[in-house]
Amino acid sequence: MPRLFRRREVNLPTAWGWLLILGLLSGAATLVAMQLGGWLAVSQPVPAAPGAAADLIVIEGWLAERELDAAAAYVRERGYRRIVTSGGPIQSFSPFASFAERAAHRLREKLPGRTVEAVPAPATKQDRSYASAVWVRDWAQQNDVPTATLDVYSAGAHARRTRILYRLAFGERTTVGIIAGAPWDIDLEHWWRTSEAAKQVLAETLSLAWTQCCFWPPPRGSHEERWAVPPVAPPVSPASGP
Repeated sequence: MPRLFRRREVNLPTAWGWLLILGLLSGAATLVAMQLGGWLAVSQPVPAAPGAAADLIVIEGWLAERELDAAAAYVRERGYRRIVTSGGPIQSFSPFASFAERAAHRLREKLPGRTVEAVPAPATKQDRSYASAVWVRDWAQQNDVPTATLDVYSAGAHARRTRILYRLAFGERTTVGIIAGAPWDIDLEHWWRTSEAAKQVLAETLSLAWTQCCFWPPPRGSHEERWAVPPVAPPVSPASGP
């Protein structure tokens, strides 16, 4: 009868060996975590053609005023031909109906003589950044604005997820660059030192993980793409008797 089992000698770590392994793993995880803020705040704009200005930049309207001022300085430096602001409704008291309009107003003050177009998105149950990207995409199509390349100006740890969502909204034919403006109120390089920075980095890490594993864009142009839930059919009234 053939043998079904055989004895082998296996070397296992001792208690000290396990402590060393755990220490090395903990050290490596700590080093990775310390780089997390900078990794999330990615800046990779689309390279401009030699001797020509870049075409389109989308500036996220939720940025703080100081961050919008930095965005205006970046626009002057790069010489974009078209400047667009995005964002949904402002729920709190404000003279502006949307973050897109609020940001456009600030940028027009900082960029006199330049055209800044606000593309507000409506209220949605969709990921708000994705919905904003969808409305910018549709605005560009309706106005014959080329979108072979575009840059999106975000801020801080939100930047990496923003780029992913704009890529999903615009599709493979569009090259999406991203600029992570430095947040004015937190230090992402040492994010673990303050609660505000830690909350932002950890929240964006979880949001990015959810986007990567669980977010599937609905069909382009569908109701779900803008609202994230199918429209509800009106109730059918029972037929009345004779």
